[in-house]
Amino acid sequence: MLVIILMMTGLTLFAGTKQAPVMDPDTGVVQRDAEGRPVRVEVNKFLEPDNLVLLANNASYIAIMAVGMTAIIILAGIDLSVGSIYAVAALLGAMLFSWINSDAGPPFLQGWLIIPIAFVACCAFGGLMGFANGAMVVGFRVHPFIITLGTMAMLRGLAFVLTQGQSISGFPEPLQGFMKAEVQIGATGVDPVPMLLMIGVALAGTFILSRTVIGRQVYAIGGNETAAGYAGIPVGRVKIICFTAMGVLAGLSACIYAGYYGAAEPNAGNAYELRVIAAAVIGGASLSGGRGSAIGAVLGAIIIELINNGMIILEIDQSYNQIVMGAAIVIAVVIDQAKGRFVRSG
Repeated sequence: MLVIILMMTGLTLFAGTKQAPVMDPDTGVVQRDAEGRPVRVEVNKFLEPDNLVLLANNASYIAIMAVGMTAIIILAGIDLSVGSIYAVAALLGAMLFSWINSDAGPPFLQGWLIIPIAFVACCAFGGLMGFANGAMVVGFRVHPFIITLGTMAMLRGLAFVLTQGQSISGFPEPLQGFMKAEVQIGATGVDPVPMLLMIGVALAGTFILSRTVIGRQVYAIGGNETAAGYAGIPVGRVKIICFTAMGVLAGLSACIYAGYYGAAEPNAGNAYELRVIAAAVIGGASLSGGRGSAIGAVLGAIIIELINNGMIILEIDQSYNQIVMGAAIVIAVVIDQAKGRFVRSG
């Protein structure tokens, strides 16, 4: 939280200002002067409401997946296929939504019933891919780094095979209407659905990891897998559940993305595995296992998005984005290791 506050303060001070039109708080229409020109006022680039909403929405896609990644990292595992699962789940969901909205689709599904169908379908698609990862990790007894590295490449290729490199659009209106449902705050419209879903996932993840049997089992396996097995914990089953949950959350994030933008493309989620892992690690998850939290993962995702947003606002070349993300992971791991040595020596 302190890092987030410091970053937001720095961006507020150094972002500069820009001209923005003044909206009428009652009608939401741009105010105009006597000559019919839009009335403009200086606003802070970072604190501009549209920028803050964009920042929160972009963070939500990463944060939702980072909660699932945190559980896997607590197990001392890793999932490199999360970005590819996100892309394939979004594309499969988009194909389903497009078919429902076509003349061949059932008319009764083109109304508000599409909303629960969208969530269930995308989460199911993602969950199946996550289950496959977990089953192979447990069944073949191969480190998840190798398994998910392979599935990352396979699923990314599948995303292009499914669409021949083309985006898919043409969804039922209620779906995008729900994902972009607007709440008026003064003269500014806010799209709260992605943020609310992110908060819901964070709260659910916190409860499961800290207050349930399977949550305690996850920490026990990450602390010492051999001891956990001798204690009667079903290690293989817990791992499969965690990888499946990771897939479900990737599917949920994909559903929000597809519904919010009204389209899906095969490049969706490209390099998201780096951002998701960075969010989990920056949020306090230890790559050696046994430590991490869902709230920390969400805060880590917000930090990641603040970095991206700050680079855009400060007009820093986006070619440096991956360099900064990699450096953030290295710094977080070094701090984690130093903290671990300090605790052990104390």
